[in-house]
Amino acid sequence: MKLGELKSLGHNLADSFASGIGLLVGVYEMDVFAEAAASDSGYVEVNFLDASTTGSTISERLKGAIKCYNNALPELCKKHSIDPSQIKTLIARFGTDSVYGPHFTVSVESIDGRSSTDRYIGFPGRRMRTRSRNN
Repeated sequence: MKLGELKSLGHNLADSFASGIGLLVGVYEMDVFAEAAASDSGYVEVNFLDASTTGSTISERLKGAIKCYNNALPELCKKHSIDPSQIKTLIARFGTDSVYGPHFTVSVESIDGRSSTDRYIGFPGRRMRTRSRNN
């Protein structure tokens, strides 16, 4: 698996999730940015591999959306020609602030240690800056 393919998969998942519509899993309305902003932590971090979260306490609706994305992951991997067993990390952190507005960071890592972290602003997510590291 090429790191670029994994980065593309991570961006597609996070961008769909950030849109609030959830077209990758059918139509599923949610607002991860509002939920992130509603607590002191100010962010929601989603692990798409195991459907876990950290940061803000989230609603049952958002938990349901995360489970839908987790369930759809094998099929999406297939479309990207990725073997899901080769993914070690697939995490997106969503937040909002007065400077950047809605933004998200996508961190991916393959089991052979190649990794990347990219930050996006708005939705659709436009790359803000790339902090990429290839091991």
